[in-house]
Amino acid sequence: MNTERIPYHPISCEFHDRLEDLATLRKTVRIGYREASGTEQVRDAVITDVFARDGEEFVVLDSSEHIRLDRLIEVDGARLSDYESSDSCGI
Repeated sequence: MNTERIPYHPISCEFHDRLEDLATLRKTVRIGYREASGTEQVRDAVITDVFARDGEEFVVLDSSEHIRLDRLIEVDGARLSDYESSDSCGI
């Protein structure tokens, strides 16, 4: 298994705003993401926070899981790949 860290790639500001809106609403959403190993996962969870640390951005789920934003595939029916990526969204 490769333990080398993959550099973070900022996501679309529009998608980021959507995540913050969902965190405010505290509703259960379906979240698809790719683990560091490449395995795809799906969770039904509440996003409780969106934050940045050390130049990377994360969502926190009600299960206390942290998911790096550039590993997201789909959230609440919105696919990250349908949004243009961004150089920076304020981190």
